Amino acid sequence: MTVSIFQAALLGIFACLASMPGMGGTSVGNYTLGRPLVAGLVVGIILGNVQLGIIVGTAIQVVYIALVTPGGTVSADVRAACYIGIPLAMIAIMNNPALAADPSGAEAAATATALGATCGTLGAILFYGTATINLAWQAMGWKWLEKGDTHKLYLVDMVLPWISHIICSFIPTFLLVYVGGDAVSNVLNSLPMDSIPMKTLFAVGSLLPCVGIAILLKQVITKPTDWLTFFFGFTLAAVMGCNLIACSAIACFFALITYELSTIKTKLDSVKTSGATLTADDDEEEEDI
Repeated sequence: MTVSIFQAALLGIFACLASMPGMGGTSVGNYTLGRPLVAGLVVGIILGNVQLGIIVGTAIQVVYIALVTPGGTVSADVRAACYIGIPLAMIAIMNNPALAADPSGAEAAATATALGATCGTLGAILFYGTATINLAWQAMGWKWLEKGDTHKLYLVDMVLPWISHIICSFIPTFLLVYVGGDAVSNVLNSLPMDSIPMKTLFAVGSLLPCVGIAILLKQVITKPTDWLTFFFGFTLAAVMGCNLIACSAIACFFALITYELSTIKTKLDSVKTSGATLTADDDEEEEDI
């Protein structure tokens, strides 16, 4: 698989769009195009292999499933992991016969997560570079505001930041994807699959999803019983063979049950607090549950 100039340019444009958190409100931009699962589809369409793009995007999404940027502090740039890491991972998988034979296998997923995480870490430099350049536009905006030129503030918000994104998003993405693809493929092809570097790559890549899941657990689990809910989905997938769609349908069913129980509990608590008696409908509903 090779990347043309046109494809590299498209990836660079989407990297710019994915780095804009407010483009189109919160429905477009960093919150959608900047997610690996969505980016996998976009990159797959651009490079002509949608299935592999989604597979690679899903593998990288697990690593960054709970990534947040509190106060603008980032440990990794998902934009770089999406539009640099995913294309490079796809190139590495397709140009390596051993990985291309089973693109959805563990070794291919480990390669994708390792490359994605590496690009994400390096991309943090691009993130802070964009923020630093934007300070210049902000200073210009304050000067215009002091002079009363409020009509120029539109430039600070919608026009000038594009220069920052072109410098720190478009150009790096374009160069790394267009030039770096062959380098990644040559390195992987020159190393035997049973070599120490490749085994190290697979080992590190296999552990990275655990980091993302651990961060997610730290955020969502507040009491020991929450572990049962979390691992119930893994049980469905491992024992019953349910895919994500089936697990989501089952989750909706249990969410409905939980909602009904919480509604009844709220009614009972309000009755106990007010000292009133249950109506016939409430009593019948309680018996049904």
